[in-house]
Amino acid sequence: MFKDLFHKKKKYATIPSIRDDSDRPKREIPEGLMTKCAKCGTIQYHKELEKNLKVCSECGHHARLSAWERIQMTLDDGRLFEYEANMVSEDPLEFPGYAKKLEQQHAKSGLNEAVISGEGTIGGYPVVVAVMSFDFFSGSMGSVVGEKITRAIEMAMQKKYPLIIFSTSGGARMQESILSLMQMAKTSAALAKFHESGGLYISVFTDPTMGGVSASFAMLGDINLAEPGALVGFAGRIVIEQTIRQKLPDNFQTAEFNLKHGQVDMVVPRKDMRQTLTKLIDLHTAKGEMANGE
Repeated sequence: MFKDLFHKKKKYATIPSIRDDSDRPKREIPEGLMTKCAKCGTIQYHKELEKNLKVCSECGHHARLSAWERIQMTLDDGRLFEYEANMVSEDPLEFPGYAKKLEQQHAKSGLNEAVISGEGTIGGYPVVVAVMSFDFFSGSMGSVVGEKITRAIEMAMQKKYPLIIFSTSGGARMQESILSLMQMAKTSAALAKFHESGGLYISVFTDPTMGGVSASFAMLGDINLAEPGALVGFAGRIVIEQTIRQKLPDNFQTAEFNLKHGQVDMVVPRKDMRQTLTKLIDLHTAKGEMANGE
């Protein structure tokens, strides 16, 4: 009696474990129904997260997007006239296992390479865009990525369209060695010509933008934007700390850190990116018309 009186009641419900030999029906949660935030650990319905543009409603963490997801939410009606859709990487150096990995990356991501380029409109303004995807080889820049970026720059110069590049990358693709590193100079040279022609280049850093991509076309925008919390830099934190033998700030290389130190012009939440790009293009167009006396 006294035992029952002082027995602690459970304040939570438990679900009994179900053995394989149990006749009790198993309740399974469909795969992909819930998503856990990589930053705060909050579990959310996947559909609700997608409605919020894959931004955590609790902590504001911006989850990575595929190239096509970003195109859908950025361009008018999500429509893109794609350039060089069938351009794929070869294995010029016969790097061990590289050809097989390319096949695996294609099967996993559904992409032919780590960047999609083409033209469309944003807020009614025609633009040339190149959108990188971390889904393919961690967004690494090989010869095809560099070539597609360069051709997009040249097309923007030819058509006199603003150029917008969304970057996300782990850096240069080591399996292509010097052929990969050459793309840094090639894309930078193309952008120099584009700048001389008076073209507008808006660079958008997304998480992460590192290595050879950050050291070339990503950092050369007339206007550099970044998504909140995006990691932007060249070498990684561990490498830098071991080299300089100093502890770096907790927010080192984040978009906010780079904004404070002049590497980024504006940190733009994903929900505001399309509107911000439209305003910047509109401002540039208005200035161009005034300069020409139109």
